[in-house]
Amino acid sequence: MRETLIPRLSPYSHLFPDPRQAGPEGLVAFGGDLHPDRVLRAYRMGIFPWYSEGDPILWWCPDPRAVLYPDQIKISRSLRKSLKRFRVTTDRAFGQVIRSCRMVRMGDTWILPEIIEVFEELHRRGFAHSIEVWRGGMLVGGLYGLAMGGAFFGESMFSLVSDASKVALVRLTQIAKELGISLIDCQVPSDHLKRMGACDIPRDRFLDELERALQQGGEIGKWNFKFDPATL
Repeated sequence: MRETLIPRLSPYSHLFPDPRQAGPEGLVAFGGDLHPDRVLRAYRMGIFPWYSEGDPILWWCPDPRAVLYPDQIKISRSLRKSLKRFRVTTDRAFGQVIRSCRMVRMGDTWILPEIIEVFEELHRRGFAHSIEVWRGGMLVGGLYGLAMGGAFFGESMFSLVSDASKVALVRLTQIAKELGISLIDCQVPSDHLKRMGACDIPRDRFLDELERALQQGGEIGKWNFKFDPATL
């Protein structure tokens, strides 16, 4: 049986191996650091960090890749009703959203303190964004991720009440259409996302589509979108 050697990243360079050469499980490399510039470079190449506490930093580009095209979002009748029950904001509570995503997965999460730190820095730089779902004055759901060019890289979502994270995802697709974002990267396939319209595509196709999406224009800076709860 042939042994596969996983490249170790240099602490002095932000270069990554070609993700197309990774195995089907998608492990591209290990090591390096979470410097914001390295993280941005990784996402532009379709690579993301995903590891557990105590492990080295692991960098992934799985095959297949889960994606959601904004115009293919599936909105059930019950979800349409839920859209009217919540107030939705953007980039108002990024820190709360990412920490809530961590809390609901406590004991089984990749959202480690150092991940929170780098994403909060990327939020300050205008790359990382959050969508917040409120019931009254309480944050009950949301999601966060990175936006670059015509791509949005979804990281995680949470829901404390029924449909709150789904509402966040629907509103994200609205934002995507307005900003010209053609590709929402969902990273790892899941039945939940597939029910919302996500699909699995081969890694090579994803990387080709990502390259094209990144060539599209994209605004860097805080999101300030307002939604009428009664409309899509």
